[in-house]
Amino acid sequence: MNTPEEQIAHSAEQSVRFALHCLTPCNGHLRATSTFVNPQGEPQLWHDFGPLEGPGWAANSLGGAAVLLRYGTTFGREDCIRAGNALIEHTLAHFVDVHDRLQWLYRDVRHGTFYLNFKHNRDWFCPGSVARVVLQMLECAERTDNSALRKRLNLCARTTARWLSAVTPTLPNGWFPRRITLQGEPYPLAAEGGNDPIFDCSGDGTHLLWMWTELTRKGLADYRLQLQRGIEAFQKAGGFFGSVNHDTYDRQENVAYAIAFRTFVRAADVLGDPSLKPYALQKILPGLERFVMHEDRNGVATKGLLYMEDSWDTAYLWENAEAALAYLEAHQLTDERTYEQLALDILTAISKHHYGEYGFLTEGVDWNNHVGKQHHIGQVEYGAIAYAEPLLNNLYHVEAYCEWKSRRQR
Repeated sequence: MNTPEEQIAHSAEQSVRFALHCLTPCNGHLRATSTFVNPQGEPQLWHDFGPLEGPGWAANSLGGAAVLLRYGTTFGREDCIRAGNALIEHTLAHFVDVHDRLQWLYRDVRHGTFYLNFKHNRDWFCPGSVARVVLQMLECAERTDNSALRKRLNLCARTTARWLSAVTPTLPNGWFPRRITLQGEPYPLAAEGGNDPIFDCSGDGTHLLWMWTELTRKGLADYRLQLQRGIEAFQKAGGFFGSVNHDTYDRQENVAYAIAFRTFVRAADVLGDPSLKPYALQKILPGLERFVMHEDRNGVATKGLLYMEDSWDTAYLWENAEAALAYLEAHQLTDERTYEQLALDILTAISKHHYGEYGFLTEGVDWNNHVGKQHHIGQVEYGAIAYAEPLLNNLYHVEAYCEWKSRRQR
């Protein structure tokens, strides 16, 4: 495997193999064994994520299903298609209510209790993350070969979006609360307690704009008015790039720029506003540059990766995959080879961080020992974290690889 393409392809295959290894039969369907596992795929029950599964932010059952379906279709892998459909069936059976609306985000596999958030309670949820689940419903509907699932997914996406749009309040700055209650009351506290310093400027809110864009584009609803207002609030504020991840609190996080770029490019077509594309290229995408590491640091393979944010500078891999997708879309928009190369640099760097017999891909490259060496592969001072979210950090770069591969074949 001497070429970057061979390395990236092998990396995708390993990640898919590990994801499949981390699935467990459940009432005739499949679920994630755990949201947080070690290289053997064993649940890490000491962590908040360890006993959880579902469509929520980190568990990502529908996001994982969408990636498995795409990989299976692209490379003729029937096992991936079956697994993707089984994950969808499980999610629809357990996390959607009788009104075809997403009701819960996580389930504790030890005793079956459902929660709204990764802290194992029902006090709050993140509307941006629910919007992301709606987007994943739409992706799965596009990719599944099961017409009944496709119909149900589109219905659930439309119903959930209608409820979410009605219950999510707009703040005085025109943006959306990072967390709210089920009744739509703003919840201005951090996940761990205390005031959330980015309660009104998290990039997670951009997922609402993206959700409205896709539902409108597909003709499932018309959210152009809400989308236009959200776009205007974003531009007036100079962007909302606060942490998308639920347990960090920076005003600038790498993945927030990638999500915003991808949203604005799509919104431009739905709103008939071509000015949004140069805005995305000139005002949003360059925000990723400050996070790029142009060299290997502390003896760790980091060249090409983006660190997450200033207060937590580990290079987590689902965020890097989102950045790779943003760069690939920038390349499609401009035909500038530099953007494609940036995406390939990310994917090549990711490919260097698989471990163990099952293809495990680390959740993050801790080049600066932020989380502590006791959590690293081999307990080295600087290195890869010895855990991963099998349907998120371990798998999401496969989406970027499939996107790049499909464009090469056009």
